[in-house]
Amino acid sequence: MRFCALFFVGCVMGILGATAQPNPERPDLCQGAYFTEAQGADALRAFAETYHDRASWETRATLLRQGLRDGMKLSEIPHFAPLQPIRHSLKKLNGYTVENVAFESLPGFFVTGNLYRPLKTVGKSAGILCPHGHAANQDARFQEQAQQRCATMARMGAVVFIYDMIGYGDSKQCSHKLSEALKLQILNGLRSLDFLTSLPDVDKNRIGISGESGGGTQTFLLTALDQRIKVSVPVVMVSAHFFGGCVCESGMPIHKRPTHQTSNVELAALAAPRPMLLVSDGKDWTKNTPDVEFPYIQKIYSYYGAKDRVENVHLPTEGHDYGPSKRAAAYRFLASQLRLDLNRVLKNGEIDESPNTLLDPAALQVFNADHPRPARAVVGDEAVLALLK
Repeated sequence: MRFCALFFVGCVMGILGATAQPNPERPDLCQGAYFTEAQGADALRAFAETYHDRASWETRATLLRQGLRDGMKLSEIPHFAPLQPIRHSLKKLNGYTVENVAFESLPGFFVTGNLYRPLKTVGKSAGILCPHGHAANQDARFQEQAQQRCATMARMGAVVFIYDMIGYGDSKQCSHKLSEALKLQILNGLRSLDFLTSLPDVDKNRIGISGESGGGTQTFLLTALDQRIKVSVPVVMVSAHFFGGCVCESGMPIHKRPTHQTSNVELAALAAPRPMLLVSDGKDWTKNTPDVEFPYIQKIYSYYGAKDRVENVHLPTEGHDYGPSKRAAAYRFLASQLRLDLNRVLKNGEIDESPNTLLDPAALQVFNADHPRPARAVVGDEAVLALLK
């Protein structure tokens, strides 16, 4: 079996190695536009030779998940700290509330974000985790597109938690370019799931996740690793040729292992047979999704008799964001899969975000003069990396 796997890796790299763009300092990494578009499609055809039904795909899926854990050095999960949530500044708005929240993931490292909750609910609510993408000024959690989606999902009846990338927002204990940023952000995501599912008003059987760009990477990786996630919506990220341009996405060897080569398409397919919506556009690396990535993932879903559980909304004239039409697609899918009330956010049959209140960043910050970061917080890249060992 090991010889066959190594032979397969050799064949794939032989096909693609002539023009792939490796990092000479880290040949074990696949970063950025590592493949050309043609190579990415060729790689998918080569991967498909390794399985032809549910049983053979699940053998491959086991290998891929192990590769994720090994590549991120997660064969053993580090010791998590008790959550001990810090919650303050509850704001009651039009149909929802917003609260500023922090809790520990690793001892001395705090996940920071905002908790959005619906008003006037009966029984338990679905929970949605919202990792965000990159932003030039590192305030992505406070941006309009982030606030709009969290508020609207809450108005639909979901409890929503959006949390900072490391180095962003309130998460300033280390730089974003930490060498093991991918590992730390995955651990923070897993801990965020722990927090969300610990809330007494959240239905643990209705947990969704959606993020864009780098948050899209977090979306499909967390879905691959954690079965608590029942529905996923990765936005403008799943590509056969692009592997993520930041160290927090492709800075650890999760795609190229001693036993196999893979791409984000196969990693996203690890969601099967759980419902998934791919949102793509015509002006970034997801431009080929309707013809390349989506049919490939749909084939894997068909092994489970679940071809209709994966969908693609493609916006050929749009670019790389989580804008209104992308959000509308996500709302409709999440409403149908998590039993949310879409009618709460419709006006004349269209999504209406006008009742949402866009708050100043200061109103959403977790740590400030009145609520300082706890003294036990570990600060500095070296000190944070030591937590990961």
